[in-house]
Amino acid sequence: MSERINPRVVGVGAANVDVHGQSRKAIIMRDSNPGYMATSVGGVTRNILENLARQGLPVALLSASGDDLYGEKIVRDSTAAGIDMSHVLIKSGAASSSYIAILDERGDMLLGMSDMRIIEDLPTSYLDANADLLQNAEAIVCDACLPVQLLDYLISVTAGKTPVLIDPVSTAYARQMEPIVGKFYAIKPNEMELSILSGLPAETEPQIERACEALLNRGVQRIAVSRGEKGCYYADSMGNRLYRALRPVSQMVNATGAGDAFMAGFTHALVNRLAVEDMLDYALASGITAIQSMTTINPDMSDALVRENRNRYRL
Repeated sequence: MSERINPRVVGVGAANVDVHGQSRKAIIMRDSNPGYMATSVGGVTRNILENLARQGLPVALLSASGDDLYGEKIVRDSTAAGIDMSHVLIKSGAASSSYIAILDERGDMLLGMSDMRIIEDLPTSYLDANADLLQNAEAIVCDACLPVQLLDYLISVTAGKTPVLIDPVSTAYARQMEPIVGKFYAIKPNEMELSILSGLPAETEPQIERACEALLNRGVQRIAVSRGEKGCYYADSMGNRLYRALRPVSQMVNATGAGDAFMAGFTHALVNRLAVEDMLDYALASGITAIQSMTTINPDMSDALVRENRNRYRL
């Protein structure tokens, strides 16, 4: 595909090569297990952008990659999927990011491991060099795998001109970004990440609501708490508070891409200014579309398929 000239969404974050293995039977720990293996390009921010590109939005990625075989695959496959990769920083002699996930026989993740050292020293000058791209986008998506100093600098570069949305990714990364959480326009935590970001318990619905209020009071404008089959809870600075869910899918193929797709759908709906209920339904339907594929990114992902799943699974 040709280079994206005017991306509506810019992503700042990880781009990996992902290896997924799913056991054919119940996993026996500390032993070799027969299963199914697949290799694909990943990384939370990159995955969000690919979902957005497949849904029809022009997108561009700011990240770092090595000049190794993994790096070549990341750039080649991401470009083919519709992501503008022309701004990615290529580091000579560096190892590109990689990630491995082990899934049980039901498709649930048992263990994940990542090597993302290449973006740990991404210089602030790289963001300065791409300031125009960041300030002219309609939204910026990022993930908490980036160093907190770089995330903080990213917000300062946008100078309030572009909303910055972040996926905390994990409890460890949520703990890392907690000091600056109030600076982000929107966040998409799960319940455990919400507890860490807010400093409050988030196990029951009243607790989830109180934790979100605490984050809104710190400056966050929109919060979408992903709750698995229960859907999500949403709260914003405009006074909207609601639980939203679609009907559960009867057969899940691979759960690993659901969160990235939800964030993509949320961002897609946000830049297209959908009403809150429609925005959440689009995000949830994007997640459903993702788990219908063995790979993290469903190759059939599209705006039309998301809308079809939204209508099919709407309560």
